[in-house]
Amino acid sequence: MTEVWTDHALKALRTADGPSLLALLGTHDLGDVLQQCGDALGTAASRGVPGAGETAARCAAALRERDWPGDEVLAGQLDTAVSSVASVLRPLPVDLEELSGLLEGDPAFSGGRIDLGTGECRPAVVDDELPRSENESEDERWLHVPSAGSWDAYRDMEDFIVTLDDQDLARFLGIAIQGPGAFRRFKDMLATSPVQLQRYWLFSAERQLGRARVWLADHGYRPVPPGGR
Repeated sequence: MTEVWTDHALKALRTADGPSLLALLGTHDLGDVLQQCGDALGTAASRGVPGAGETAARCAAALRERDWPGDEVLAGQLDTAVSSVASVLRPLPVDLEELSGLLEGDPAFSGGRIDLGTGECRPAVVDDELPRSENESEDERWLHVPSAGSWDAYRDMEDFIVTLDDQDLARFLGIAIQGPGAFRRFKDMLATSPVQLQRYWLFSAERQLGRARVWLADHGYRPVPPGGR
């Protein structure tokens, strides 16, 4: 029987690599964290960590079966890692969660740019306070990230509601997401069911990371952990 993904386990997942990563995935449901573990798993497979290739192949198959935005992109990256074939996408040590925040945050505060040398995500609201280089070669170090707004995140709430077996909760959540303040009301209502709230955080994270991955691939890059390739 697999263990539930707690906040503690998810925190450990973010920093795990090699044997520690495989140990975590061996005791928890891989299907809940496909996007969250995929890059570290690909790095472990490319480095020949025992068992990583088989787990990466399972992850790729599960991604293709689920087929959410970004899943096919990651599955292809895992295939490449397992086969040791050179990827056409350039590696970039960017944090997909931070990139998602630039892409899908509040339009008044999101957007920004990525340092192509370090992978650092720099929000526009902070970036505007810093001096800009007038050197063209220096400017080429940055990849501009526009703000796409919160529509996709709103649709995530709609799609999550459809997955619920509790029809009363589903009905209340459907009402909660109508009109201004939808996100706050949705989370307040979902907080009455801690199990479903945790399911939603996993669901939302997978969707957001997948969309960020697609955006990055469209610009010719793939995320890798620091020190990855």
